[in-house]
Amino acid sequence: MKDKKYILFDLDGTLTDPKEGITKCFQYALAHCGIDEPDLDKLEVVIGPPLRDSFVEFYGFTKEKAHEAEAKYRERFQTIGMYENFIYEGIASMLQNLRAEGKMLAIASSKPTIFVEKILEHFEIKEYFHHIIGSNLDGTRSDKAEVVDVSISGFGQVDKTDIIMVGDRKFDVIGAHERGIEVIGVTYGYGGEEELVGAGADYVVKTVLELEKLLLNK
Repeated sequence: MKDKKYILFDLDGTLTDPKEGITKCFQYALAHCGIDEPDLDKLEVVIGPPLRDSFVEFYGFTKEKAHEAEAKYRERFQTIGMYENFIYEGIASMLQNLRAEGKMLAIASSKPTIFVEKILEHFEIKEYFHHIIGSNLDGTRSDKAEVVDVSISGFGQVDKTDIIMVGDRKFDVIGAHERGIEVIGVTYGYGGEEELVGAGADYVVKTVLELEKLLLNK
């Protein structure tokens, strides 16, 4: 892989494992809407894509109902769910090593920016990122390609061949490719190898250590 100076990271399923918080908050929102979903494993599919899209795609909600459900989700998420989360082993040291080698790091997440910042602060890794780009609370800028575009622009005028995206879902691959940058898919998250390869990931790694070696060309 050509050495990349600028690295965009997804958050959920890439830097941290948010399953407990996201699935419990989604379950909470569904219950408010009269739907009982006791199996949190079935809700893993909602980790990654924009929240409103998941309510529409998987439960047939109208846009209006999805907006209401999203509000209930955030009611629990901003007080409890955000911290039902853990950082993957090796992530903090990888980020430190990347910065030590002169890499410029940024976040490109479909999660609202305000929550991304709080999660990064909670895990004490916010300092490693040049800038943090997420969606807006009103639901705008949730499309991954748009998030990636804004995050790329945060570096200024740089050659796109010097930039790479790291993510765990097909949305990361598709969004990055729409903006002309390569993608590393990580299978330790929630997409899996089949999804990532099927979406056209340029590289696929199975562990944080493999990811670090690839990004450092070691």
